[in-house]
Amino acid sequence: MSGHARLALCAYAATLMASSALLPLVGRTHWILQAALLLAVLSGVGALARRVPLARPLTVTLQVVVALVLLTVVFARDRAPGGVLPGPEVFQRFGALLEAGADDVGTYAIPAPVTDGIRLLLVGGVLVIGLAVDALAVTFRSAAPAGLPLLALYSVAAGLSDGGAAWLWFLLAASGYLLLLLAEGRDRLSQWGRVFGGAPPSPGRNGSGLPAPGGGSRAPLRTGRRIGVVTLGIALVVPAVLPSLGGGLLGDAGPGGGKGGGGTISAVNPLVSLQESLNQPEDREVLRYRTNAPDTSDLYLRLVALDRFDGTSWKSSVRQVGDVPPQLPRPEGLGDDVDTSSITTNISASDSYEQKWLPLPYPTTGIDIEGRWRYEPAGRMLVGDEGQTTRGTRYSVTSLVVRPTPEQLAGAGAPPSTLAREYTSVPESLPRDVKATALEVTEGAENDYERAVQLQDWFARDGGFTYDTQVSSGTGVAAISRFLKDKEGFCVHFSFSMAAMARTLGIPARVAVGFTPGTQQADGVMSVGIRDAHAWPELYFDGVGWIRFEPTPTRGSVPDYTRSQAPSGGPSSPARPEASASAAPSTAPSADPGCTPQMRRLGECGEEEAVGALPPTDSGTPLGTVLLIILGVVAVVLIPLLPMLWRIRVTARRLGPGGGSAQDPAARTLAAWREVVDTAWDHGIVPDESRTPRGTAERLVRLGKLEGEPAEAVHRLAGAVEQVLYAPQPRPGTGLAEDAARVRMGLRAAAGRAARLRATLAPRSAARLVWAASEQWARVTGRWAAHRRRFTNRWAGTLRRPFRQGG
Repeated sequence: MSGHARLALCAYAATLMASSALLPLVGRTHWILQAALLLAVLSGVGALARRVPLARPLTVTLQVVVALVLLTVVFARDRAPGGVLPGPEVFQRFGALLEAGADDVGTYAIPAPVTDGIRLLLVGGVLVIGLAVDALAVTFRSAAPAGLPLLALYSVAAGLSDGGAAWLWFLLAASGYLLLLLAEGRDRLSQWGRVFGGAPPSPGRNGSGLPAPGGGSRAPLRTGRRIGVVTLGIALVVPAVLPSLGGGLLGDAGPGGGKGGGGTISAVNPLVSLQESLNQPEDREVLRYRTNAPDTSDLYLRLVALDRFDGTSWKSSVRQVGDVPPQLPRPEGLGDDVDTSSITTNISASDSYEQKWLPLPYPTTGIDIEGRWRYEPAGRMLVGDEGQTTRGTRYSVTSLVVRPTPEQLAGAGAPPSTLAREYTSVPESLPRDVKATALEVTEGAENDYERAVQLQDWFARDGGFTYDTQVSSGTGVAAISRFLKDKEGFCVHFSFSMAAMARTLGIPARVAVGFTPGTQQADGVMSVGIRDAHAWPELYFDGVGWIRFEPTPTRGSVPDYTRSQAPSGGPSSPARPEASASAAPSTAPSADPGCTPQMRRLGECGEEEAVGALPPTDSGTPLGTVLLIILGVVAVVLIPLLPMLWRIRVTARRLGPGGGSAQDPAARTLAAWREVVDTAWDHGIVPDESRTPRGTAERLVRLGKLEGEPAEAVHRLAGAVEQVLYAPQPRPGTGLAEDAARVRMGLRAAAGRAARLRATLAPRSAARLVWAASEQWARVTGRWAAHRRRFTNRWAGTLRRPFRQGG
């Protein structure tokens, strides 16, 4: 294989290995296969152009044109003449997809669905990085700077991911870069007539009788190693200084949900939203429903199931979703001998309730609904697609009322091994006192059913726990241990702790988030308020399936099948997760055999170096130059993103649960108002500090062309601001974050495409950061000038004093 072909193949492999760091950011991985195929075509075009050969700039230009054609065929074939030629409509399509992708990046949490916009960002980004790597490493024969695009790609992915298996993605990206350097080193040394790794036949001599070029031949290798070490060090440091964005790919979607798509996603943190809902000063209706169920006490409306506990929080696993089937499959594990009855419930969501998960009774067996909804079978959940939310949605649901007997639950057998491994796993960091407490509470229980009932009763009745929604909603292992010690918290603590303790006992468990049944009205309609938000554990029993438990005192209702003492049936053997040994991969490279003196005499080492020829004097790119290039590329990549990242962080701080101050309603109100003013500024409405809040609201409605709910939200916020500023006894505002989100949506809907893109990528309100820096700089320089004047005056007085005395 020629040196160009080897370098091209290594550049292709290095790009794909670095691109693998993007896999955790999205829910599905099919996009990388598409990117790999397109990148292979692009690399092949470059190889053919170099073989002709074409001039280097022409080779890169040809690859750019081919990349554009490939993206046209994949993403805008219906807009292109002949299906391949990019024209004005194609570029308009690209612009629309990039805008949609930017919106999706700011809306979805990790892992996000692979929407068309996000797919264009991913595939197009891989092609751009691959083209840069191929041009630098192969066309221009400089592999060291080619690592810079790889570094940028990995750094962005690592800074946005949640840290899971980060070492694996770093190992792949670093190995790809070092592979590229090694290929270039082999190619350089092969020009000297020596195989990489060969040794001179005798000290100070080579086969031609000339002094051995030991120092010169090893210089590129040493330089490559230095470059590799420096680049790997920067790749470790850059992700550490990137912002940690847990609310989304690039931020929080704000209150109300966001979009659903090709995977199980979390546009907002349901736990933070849950605590905010419970602490609302005024309750408001979010759902109304009618049902033919004779008893509604068990009719919990379930949004999402959290089935993965990684030690820091409970999350939904990334699973495939599909179209909603006409009839949902039978619930997992439910046997035919269990008593069930079918009920029908007609549900309507209020216009003020926006959520991407659809509230459903569990287990749902059929649903009649309009809109773009997708079905996730493992959790039996429906998630909105392409911006579909619950706002104003009306739908009809058929579901089962499952009534197992205590005897059936006590006699349940061991769960399937695959299910047991997934739903009984706990992190190694889980404190030992969690399992010890679970064993102590369930001492004497003869089966899993008795253990589950004893855990529920201990939390709800016998353990001395207190229900308090003001407790911090930590969800990690430390929060569970602290909750078991302090014995105060709300439904999040009770459900998470019982689910974790059940898992330590070998009982499959997960956590459901949704609503309690609500309150019956005079006309028989059930009304569900925002304060009915709730979380509860679900445990699995073979032959019955997933069933609800209620460990939270004073909330919801205890299921009938847990009220009577379990019979002393045969104990069920809890399935324990088996620890599987994993072989650690070896990263040691295989050694080359080298070129022995005998091989050289037989002519088996390739072309010999000409007698009297000197080795190349190129010792590689200077280390200082490489450092400057790396710092320059990192700056070019990160600096344009700083305004957007700063704006996202400010929005999350203002509208999050701790916005302004959790104990200061006035600060929260003013923070929400500042967010609305800055959002309008981002969309081109310059702030006018001379106006009152009411006048500012009228101006925003007029200039922002707001109508309906966004306009009402601006006036509500303005009224809340006037309350906290001027009222003798201010009343705390309610729904501030929701109103701010409505205003943002209204401004974006009224703005043009360019204005929306500008507001996202280059927000005007980021000027506040410059102003704050200027003020800080002025204060620092002022203090320094004052200190310098005092110092000068003191020394001037010291120098003048002897002359006055002498006069």
